Amino acid sequence: MRSALIVYGGWEGHDPEECATIYRRWLHEDGYSVRTATETSAFADPSIADLSLIIPIYTMSKIEKEEAENLANAVRGGVGLAGHHGGMSDAFRESVVYQFMIGGQWVAHPGDILDYTVDVTKPDDPIMAGIKSSFPYTSEQYYMHVDPMIDVLATTTFSGEHAPWIEGAVVPVVWKHRYGQGRVFHSTLGHSAKEFENPNFATIMRRGINWAARDE
Repeated sequence: MRSALIVYGGWEGHDPEECATIYRRWLHEDGYSVRTATETSAFADPSIADLSLIIPIYTMSKIEKEEAENLANAVRGGVGLAGHHGGMSDAFRESVVYQFMIGGQWVAHPGDILDYTVDVTKPDDPIMAGIKSSFPYTSEQYYMHVDPMIDVLATTTFSGEHAPWIEGAVVPVVWKHRYGQGRVFHSTLGHSAKEFENPNFATIMRRGINWAARDE
């Protein structure tokens, strides 16, 4: 049986507990054994190296050096890592080890909550199969600094309305990549738990976390 750990906490504005509940339900339905933790100390536990998947939901906050290094070692060794929005890509801003592993870091969301378009760039990828080539979305539109080695599955284009100097910027919304032997998946969608009711987002996330998980 595949095994997963969900570590949630940090800034409450991203509904970490509610999101953890959704992931836990999905994982149970998909045949995982699941445990949860609410402290970053869980990342320092040597036993995480035996997991199939880790889902962090921990916006901002601080991670200790040994916690970040143990997490990175586990992923390099083959443990999958997956998550969404600021719970994964605006976590632990002081940890470059963590940021390198994720493949991108949030830096701005001009205009806050707004309507924008998500464009699928790899419709033939199994994670994106059947998703419309472009679909409307309402959330924070994340402006990301990203690793050039990530495999981008969907993007968004900034209008420049709220930050004129970035007009036309095309920024990743969904990506996957390898970190050592581990598979890493991320989507910048999902500011609130309610967004999991959006079928496009929910489908992409559920497929993505299963793609990231280490095989039995």
